Amino acid sequence: MKIIVWGCRGSITSPGPTTIRYGGESTCIEVITDDGRETIIDAGSGIRKLGQKIVHDRLISTINLLFTHSHWDHLAGFPFFQPAYRPDFSFSLCGGGEPQRSVLNYLAHQMDPPYFPVNFNELKAKFSSGCCCNKAECNHSFQYADRSTSCSAIPLNHPNGGYGFKLTGKTGSFVFLPDNEIQYSHKGGLSRDEYVEFCRNTTLLFHDAQYLDSEYETTRGWGHSTIKDAVDLALDAGVRQLGLFHHDPDRTDDELDALVDWCRQYIKSQNRSLECFACAEGMELIV
Repeated sequence: MKIIVWGCRGSITSPGPTTIRYGGESTCIEVITDDGRETIIDAGSGIRKLGQKIVHDRLISTINLLFTHSHWDHLAGFPFFQPAYRPDFSFSLCGGGEPQRSVLNYLAHQMDPPYFPVNFNELKAKFSSGCCCNKAECNHSFQYADRSTSCSAIPLNHPNGGYGFKLTGKTGSFVFLPDNEIQYSHKGGLSRDEYVEFCRNTTLLFHDAQYLDSEYETTRGWGHSTIKDAVDLALDAGVRQLGLFHHDPDRTDDELDALVDWCRQYIKSQNRSLECFACAEGMELIV
């Protein structure tokens, strides 16, 4: 599988001279399976540029569109997603802490007057519900037609609920937990031990790492983890690679560089092996 980052900023987009290297677009991940099938996770502002690429390349027409949850920073780019306006594209929707019809309703609602000038019913693409993750314990899974890649989901520990995903291919696995607060118990969330098991021995993990420990003193309960929480979880789960994700909108490139250095020194001090980096727009990884 190829994992491509189109947006990794949390809470709100933050373009500008201090976020050039890691990017300011909000959450959007592209996953291309070994046989070329396409899955997009979340429709933050980063999905706009992804849509431009998809339309330009004309290599695919059927796409799985997964949603971790329906907070604005994970939906805001959808009205600007070019393939949604074209009749030659079809989308299978999945994810979120509500039945799939609600995911479709959330997408439509943000385009209702007076929020957006184009109504959802003017979109030409075909939309269908691909799965249903509406239970406290979601056992959703699907496989592509050639059975080369499977997907499973787990409830996030986040206000208003949501789901993280694990995609497993022939050569590795990718776990995506972008908004997951390890130290706090939200309704529908799971224990730390359960997240450790979900991530056990995964090849690549992108995990929420929005806050410093000092910042968490005033943001506890907001639905996001500290950098150290993310590293400790990855270490306990035996993860091979950890991508720090959901960067705080006020975090500069230089500050993220310093945090990555801290993480690597911390891992070394624990006499452990873990490749750690901060996710950045345009980053491509193979698992």
